[in-house]
This record gives sequence, C-alpha cells and structure tokens, in this order.
Amino acid sequence: MFATEAKARKWFETWLWPDGEMSCLLCGSVDAYRVKSGKPMPYRCRDCKQYFSIKSATALKDSKLSLRKWAWAIYLEMTSLKGVSSMKLHRDLGVTQKTAWFMLHRIREAFADLLKGADMEGPVEVDETYVGGRRRNMPKSKRRELTGRGPVGKAAVIGMKDRKTNRVVVKVIDDKSAESLHAFVNAHRRKGAKVYTDDARGYKGLDNHESVNHSVGEYVREMAHTNGIESFWSMLKRGYTGVYHRMSVDHLERYAVQFAGRHNVRDMDTVDQMQHVLAGLVGRRLMYNDLIEKEAA
Repeated sequence: MFATEAKARKWFETWLWPDGEMSCLLCGSVDAYRVKSGKPMPYRCRDCKQYFSIKSATALKDSKLSLRKWAWAIYLEMTSLKGVSSMKLHRDLGVTQKTAWFMLHRIREAFADLLKGADMEGPVEVDETYVGGRRRNMPKSKRRELTGRGPVGKAAVIGMKDRKTNRVVVKVIDDKSAESLHAFVNAHRRKGAKVYTDDARGYKGLDNHESVNHSVGEYVREMAHTNGIESFWSMLKRGYTGVYHRMSVDHLERYAVQFAGRHNVRDMDTVDQMQHVLAGLVGRRLMYNDLIEKEAA
C-alpha cells in the first residue's frame, strides 16, 4: 500500500476526502485545489488564501518526515499488541531514536479523547494498578528515599472496563482517596450503571456497587469480579517489562491511554485501525518542547 510516497499520499487523501472533493484543512472551505509545484505545501485554499499539506491541522504538523514513514509508524504501532519501542522504530524507519520517540508520542495523541468521558452503560469493572520499577532493582540511594511497603514510589493508574462494549478508559491518579475514585467512576459510567470493584475502601459509598474481597481470597462471586480490567492491566504490564522497560511518570498517562485506545479498536481491521488513528490526529497539536518540559523541570 505504501510502496511509494505517491501511494502513501493517495491513501491519506482518500481518507481525508473520501468523496473526492478537496476541502481546506485550515478553514474547512471546499474551494481548495492542488498546486502544480506541489512542495512543501501541495494544496491551496481560495478562501483563506493559505497553502496547506496533509499534515496541516494535525499532530503531524511541521514534520519533515515522509508520509510513507508516518504510515509505517502507525501500522507498526497498531499491529503491536504491547506497543513498539522508539529503539525498534528508529531502526525500522531509519530515523534517530529521538525522532522515533517524538513520532510515537504524536501517534498517542490520537487517543487523547478517551479521557473526556466514555458514558459506559455497564455493568463496569473498576480497578487500579501501580506502575514503576521494582525496589530490588533500584540503586541503594533511591531505595533509602522510599519508606513504607507495597506500591510506595510507584504511580497509580485507575481503569474502567465496560462489559457490554468491552471498551476501556484509564487515568493516572495522584491518590486513592474516595473522592478521586468516585470522581473517576462517575465521570465515565452512565448514571446508575452497575459497578464491580475489589474491596478497596475508596470505592465504598458508590451507588449500585458490588465488590469482591481479594484480601480473603474471593475473586469471583456470581457476576461480581474484576477479571476483565485485570486482564487489561496484564497487557499494560507486559508492555512495560517487555517493550518499554520504563515509563516516565510525566508521560505515563499517555502510555496508558495508548494501550486503552489500541484495546478499544482491536476488533477492527488493520486499515480501519490506522484510519481511526488519523481521525484522532486531526485538530491536535503536540510540540517537542512541551513533551520534554516536565522532565527538565
């Protein structure tokens, strides 16, 4: 499909303008046309008088990479159940690791809308997991800074899975207080939807709620269990240990949302998954300096 740059551009154009009528990606006008010179902005709008490209008004804006490489990157990302590392992508595409890392974060922007609310009909399963390195693998200097047991020093991620649609939504949370857990559940489930959780105290007080007591070895009681969302966590953890080896806390939510987004479209054909990513990239913008700003702080 992407043997040449022309074929890649044709695929992007077919998705952007399926009826063949070109429209401006900057102002939406249908009075746009192809420029004969073609580079670097192959289209022009007669209304807003601006030149634009397929990458304009998307998270790919200002990228100097060819559309072929972007198509390959999206393909590799969507066909890798546990994700693709920037090191592998840099070798496969012949770009620097820094460029590959930035490409993958741009692709993850396609799933950012997952955090806006899912309105899950239910019943839903809710659980949280912790992401971070093992204490025994840390240097002694860092281990001395950690006090307490269990997930100390790790970041908490909460997730919800809708049994009816099999969709997942996730979010990094600062604490496991009842206020934080209730806010997440009520923001993403339809009002009154049945909720299944473990016996964590933070879930108490939710309406239409039932829990299983993991602390005494109870994992399934009739319809009450969290096996579905825990299965999703296992895939996230496999990606952590087997592909990325480390997920910065500054970008953890982006990684978690990426896994949720890929899970939600896994029943689609590969080309449909890629088109889903393209749709999510339109109207988004991600700057490299914004990505590294937190890490530098």
